Amino acid sequence: MGWWDEVDGSDEWQRGIFYFLSAAYSLVSLVALVQLIRIQLRVPEYGWTTQKLFHLMNFIVNGLRAILFGVYHSVFLLKPKVLEMALLDLPGLLFFSTYTLLVLFWAEIYHQARSLPTDKLRPAYLFINGAVYTLQICIWAYVEIDQKPVAIEVAKLFFAVVSLFAATGFLIYGGRLFFMLRRFPIESRGRQKKLNEVGFVTIICSTCFLIRCLVVAVSAFDNDADVDVLYHPVLNLIYYMLVEILPSALVLFILRKLPPKRVSDQYHPIN
Repeated sequence: MGWWDEVDGSDEWQRGIFYFLSAAYSLVSLVALVQLIRIQLRVPEYGWTTQKLFHLMNFIVNGLRAILFGVYHSVFLLKPKVLEMALLDLPGLLFFSTYTLLVLFWAEIYHQARSLPTDKLRPAYLFINGAVYTLQICIWAYVEIDQKPVAIEVAKLFFAVVSLFAATGFLIYGGRLFFMLRRFPIESRGRQKKLNEVGFVTIICSTCFLIRCLVVAVSAFDNDADVDVLYHPVLNLIYYMLVEILPSALVLFILRKLPPKRVSDQYHPIN
């Protein structure tokens, strides 16, 4: 692994890798913005739907990552340490909120199809996200007050648990929706397309959150596995490509279909 150490120790390779990550995030953010604009132009009367919010949050998350990697040298050397952690953790938290919004959407579809109550799903989504952000702020305060390695370990383990929770949500509701769709008649319109959509997105998202959970948990006890440091550019490249860039790009591609246009009340098609 001599080449790995050589790349990690090279300022030129560091610069190239971090700027590549910034460009990749910028591209994904641009795709999300273009898709959001297309949806808004097609159905402006629907207001802020779940689909629009999902693309807006993808635009924000990837845009924020692009900025942070664009000024990577300043970010990784920020003092105090808690400020650096907050800047690097915030996009990950927003990524969690973005993709659990997709879990919420699937949960609503499943509950409606099963004639189950849906009124508690959105409050549950808001409560869970609020609890995650509140606990994260408390952990950042703990890191600032304690300033011992154990405080950073706690912060990383908490993020690993949050990622595991997101992966579990995808497996539960993605799996439920997938098997529910499989029970539809084969000749049902759009059945196979929806099966592929739900199946692929479930696999992609649950895998990326499980990878994040594993890497973050290991990095809590092994500094060689730490990704959010200046001297591990190769690990940063592999990690962020696997847990954010590629999953976001693939999910945006799979969910690229525009919603149907709303027929005007004054328009009556000819039979």
